Amino acid sequence: MALDVDPVDVVGTWLRHTSHGRDPRTRPVPPGNNRWQRGTVVDALYLADGEATMWAEWYRSLAELAVPPLHQLPRDVWRYRVRGLEVADLGEKARLARVGLKPPAPGRKTWLPYQRVGHELWREGWSGLLAPSAARPEGRVLCLFVRDGEAPVKPWGRPRVVREPPAPPSGMRT
Repeated sequence: MALDVDPVDVVGTWLRHTSHGRDPRTRPVPPGNNRWQRGTVVDALYLADGEATMWAEWYRSLAELAVPPLHQLPRDVWRYRVRGLEVADLGEKARLARVGLKPPAPGRKTWLPYQRVGHELWREGWSGLLAPSAARPEGRVLCLFVRDGEAPVKPWGRPRVVREPPAPPSGMRT
């Protein structure tokens, strides 16, 4: 039985950071595990709706792994232009509840139910999903499933290199 989700057309400029000098089109081998998928099932590209969300997610991840920010710098910030990509809309509390989920909270130990939903959406043929950020609830993340080694969007332009830790965003949860 298909999940009770509605489609949403995603448009706009989304952000992602990578290690300095890394080709942003290169996918990790093996694919990593994240909130909405396990790499052994499907790879995914995660994008943030803006700087505050992107850095909140970065700080959340570093805190969980006990890694000092300076050990992960410099970073390249890439822009992705998304035009009319249809994904599953899990961007609000009520939409998450329709698939049996609560708003995401920081911590890898909370991932399993979200991964199950992500895997089912992937099996149903969705390109990805839109969801609240666990690190910054007013922000949104875009999880795009990678099929045959190709993400459905590509970076554009040149990256902005960040050499110093940005100020932690307001409203951030770690």
